Amino acid sequence: MRKEYISYMNDLPISISLKNINDYPIHWHNSIEIIFVLEGTINVLIESGNYEVYEREIEIINCDEAHRIYSEVENKVLIFHLDPIFFEKYYDDMKNIYFYTNSSEEGAQREEKYDVLRKYLSILACEVIQKSENFDDQIESILVKLLFHLINNFHYLTYDEKDIKENVTQFQRYHRIIRYIYNNYMNKISLQDIANIEYLSPYYLCHQIKEMSGTNLKELVNNVRVDESIKLLLDTDKTISDVSFDVGFSHARYYNKSFKDHYKCTPLQFRKKYDIPADKFDSFKKIQTCDLSTSIQYLSNYLEDYDRFNYTNKIIKLQTDFTLKGSHLYHKWEENINLGQAKELIKAREQEYLRTFQEAIGFKNGIVQNLFGKEMKIYFNENVNFLNWNEVEKLLEFLMDISLVPVIILDQIFEDKSSFIKLLESFILYFADIYGIEIVKLWKFQVSKDLSIEYIDISKQIFEKYQLQDLIEEPFNGPEAINTIYDSSYMLPYIIHNFINDTSSLNALKAFDTVEENSILNNELFFGSPGLLTLDGIKKASYYAYYLLSKLGNEVIDRGDGYIITRRDEDIQVLLYSYSDELNTLIKLEDLAKGKGRKNITERKISLSIKNLIHDYKVIKYEIGEKVGSAYDIWLRMGKPKRLGYDEWKLLTKISTPNISLSYAKKNAVYNNIIKIEGYGSTLIVLQEVQKHLF
Repeated sequence: MRKEYISYMNDLPISISLKNINDYPIHWHNSIEIIFVLEGTINVLIESGNYEVYEREIEIINCDEAHRIYSEVENKVLIFHLDPIFFEKYYDDMKNIYFYTNSSEEGAQREEKYDVLRKYLSILACEVIQKSENFDDQIESILVKLLFHLINNFHYLTYDEKDIKENVTQFQRYHRIIRYIYNNYMNKISLQDIANIEYLSPYYLCHQIKEMSGTNLKELVNNVRVDESIKLLLDTDKTISDVSFDVGFSHARYYNKSFKDHYKCTPLQFRKKYDIPADKFDSFKKIQTCDLSTSIQYLSNYLEDYDRFNYTNKIIKLQTDFTLKGSHLYHKWEENINLGQAKELIKAREQEYLRTFQEAIGFKNGIVQNLFGKEMKIYFNENVNFLNWNEVEKLLEFLMDISLVPVIILDQIFEDKSSFIKLLESFILYFADIYGIEIVKLWKFQVSKDLSIEYIDISKQIFEKYQLQDLIEEPFNGPEAINTIYDSSYMLPYIIHNFINDTSSLNALKAFDTVEENSILNNELFFGSPGLLTLDGIKKASYYAYYLLSKLGNEVIDRGDGYIITRRDEDIQVLLYSYSDELNTLIKLEDLAKGKGRKNITERKISLSIKNLIHDYKVIKYEIGEKVGSAYDIWLRMGKPKRLGYDEWKLLTKISTPNISLSYAKKNAVYNNIIKIEGYGSTLIVLQEVQKHLF
């Protein structure tokens, strides 16, 4: 039998399989079949139409629609069978409805409605593969959404005929006519019969059918009869005359003519070409069934925002040995913090922010820009020899108080060299007199990107004269352009990955947000400034990247994609983060949303095993990311308010922190912990040796 009977999942109206199809001979079934090509190309013969379906494209086969699938290349195809009986609970006329996709026009399936369809199919596959809690309820919920998406966007009337879609009366009438034809094609159908049902004149009805279908009633009926005759030709031994009579033709001659117009061959030629004995039909199938779970790697882009998606449903096994000898880890992330403009650093609130940084992280050097500007009350020209360094002194004293060595950026403030020399020497002599030259010798100076070679040479000569540190000649570029991704939890893995792999200095990031000339404000919290804190002092995810890094030890036991394991004395630190190849790009969030970049981080599930623990340990776990602790993501869930009241600000400040949990690990051969990182995020596990007291 060419008619196949679909076995659905237990108590669910769906069946999903992954196939490599070389040839699947003509067949049909009482189910809606959706074909989703993941790799390669296939051809689908649906009645008289032959469609080439490329990677990422979709084809829909309606109930009892005869079709063949074949290909000459390797492919991977997701096959969905959906039970129409389930859909009838939500839509009364399912048995008379037909869906179509556009597989003919190049680029047609790039429309949004196809992406939505791909997402629903991906979620269904995900739920079937993972079988998470309540997956059956979730599948039924998604199937209902899929049904109405198909009805609203892929209905055979609305697919090409946009004018019909807009005319509800015409839409409903055409549907009734088609339904009548499919239910009565085996009988004589006249224009007058349908006109009587629709209460229209035959002349008007004829015009309406021609306008809606592009053909007349006779051709419309004959096309349905020819398509339905295929099942009798291939699934029975009936003569051509009997088949002709059964599908409603008055004579085999008319049947032959209509069939040839439709299929470009006679019914007899079609039967000879495609006839397969019923007992040999399965042997003619050239199909390889693949592991359904492997389809997830093709679908992950459509599942990135799906909360229930567990990436490939696999656990990453991470094993290491505490007794292994490690290598030295240099804490480059603690080397420099970009403090931004000097004028901001003399404000009490900003200084309090910096105290917080130093207490939590302990940076060594603080990069200061425009220290010699008018905003710091440095007024100087060729006729002035005395300079007011009071504001600069307050700032530098504060930096020394919080144990930050200033890194002073030298800008080309003056066009004449003599003024530049006087300014620089006045600065050195003034502070050498206050703190002593040995203190000034600890300070660092770095060129800005606009300082000319001539001025660099002058600076070197002055530093040599006073025996100061060598000038840092690598130009300081300052903050990059405003970028919305600086606010997001993307910065957690970005900062961690680049620092532990020594691929970026990250000088573009600043201690805290400031409103610059190029800032475009649409709210008071997040506008793409590269600070670690918001204007109101709320800690961003980027701050916590530094915070977690600062807790690492000074000896590397193991490292790899998405993790580093360190040791300090007898304590162990395990830092895990979401990893992907895109971590070296800082694409804007709005560009990601437009599909210009790939945001394919979903979930990492890691089984951490540490062998040969020689002590009992207190275990502290810090978790932060899209789902927990990221101020930006919490703000998004709040509805992106433009301003925060005090209570809202206080609450957001309080909850924008890592989730911290405590546990205990006894001395054992193997310590194991299962860690799950959802989206862009990071988890730090610190094992601190428990000191036992003897009494």
